[in-house]
Amino acid sequence: MTVPIPVLLIRGGTSKGAYFRAEDLPADPTERDRLLLAVMGSPDPRQIDGIGGAHPLTSKVAVVGASADHDADVDYLFLQVQVDKPVVSAEQPCGNILAGVGPFAIERGLVEIQGSRTSVRVRMVNTGALAIVTVPTPDGRVEYTGDTALSGVPGTAARIEVEFRDTAGSVAPGLLPTGRVRDDLHGVPATLIDNGMPVVCLNADDLGISGYESPAQLEANAGLCQRVEQLRLIAGKLMGLGDVTVTTVPKMCLIAPAAHGGTLSTRMFIPHRVHASIGVLAAVSVGTAAAIPGSVAYRQDLPETIRLEHPSGFYDVVIGVEASGDEITVGRSAIVSTARLLLDGQVHPRQEHPHG
Repeated sequence: MTVPIPVLLIRGGTSKGAYFRAEDLPADPTERDRLLLAVMGSPDPRQIDGIGGAHPLTSKVAVVGASADHDADVDYLFLQVQVDKPVVSAEQPCGNILAGVGPFAIERGLVEIQGSRTSVRVRMVNTGALAIVTVPTPDGRVEYTGDTALSGVPGTAARIEVEFRDTAGSVAPGLLPTGRVRDDLHGVPATLIDNGMPVVCLNADDLGISGYESPAQLEANAGLCQRVEQLRLIAGKLMGLGDVTVTTVPKMCLIAPAAHGGTLSTRMFIPHRVHASIGVLAAVSVGTAAAIPGSVAYRQDLPETIRLEHPSGFYDVVIGVEASGDEITVGRSAIVSTARLLLDGQVHPRQEHPHG
């Protein structure tokens, strides 16, 4: 007879995950991962004997507990449970599942409600970085209904803001690694920036395209792909990243004027395939570039919420930038997301028969 484990199933951003208190899972990572494979139903393409959704976006786990870090309220460990392999990975964090950590911490009593909006300080165990998840909490409880839309999520929900701290120069040496707002990459103007993710911003028309092509059309353009990779190799050295031939950064973002009422249009090479949308931290970097005067992506009269259009819809970010000459100070780097509590209950993990 297995012992049932308390769990909340929460949609965070465009992903869905099982959220657990750290104290409810084994402390030993090997034992914990073995248990989570049974909980999610892996390895099995359908995850038929577990609560996983048979897709990487729905086979995710958040482990949340009180933090010993005086700058954080909770620690959040993200675990990707592979669907068809007995593998649990903690290699990288998940910004989508992060959006649900705030509601979870409040629902489980790890953080007290502070008023109409409650901010939860989260230490992301995977990287050590800090984030602040601000959750609407009117009437003394988490509010999940609202009018904020996310591309890829049906309907609308309450707006959650996820603010990242100390993201400038996450990999490269500084927000603008070259010390310049605009660089010349063999005749192509570019902005080289790292506010959470090293990104090279280029104007699409400087490469002879509109910037509204589909990912398939861009990937089929062999000459364009070769040109983008040549520029990436040059930019990598300028950004202090060395020879980036076999690395996934910097990402390459092709910029065009907004086509659907947003702030600007984006096409992301990540770096050799073209993203169907845009990554969380890449969006933060591109949004920051849009707020810096003189950058390739700069847009005047920016709205408070910057909307980045992409092939699958849009992504919203909130960026605060102060520019004084060559001094650029980033005051705020946040994404707009939503989350919804789907289930509050207990999971009964599969138990192996003692005789096999």
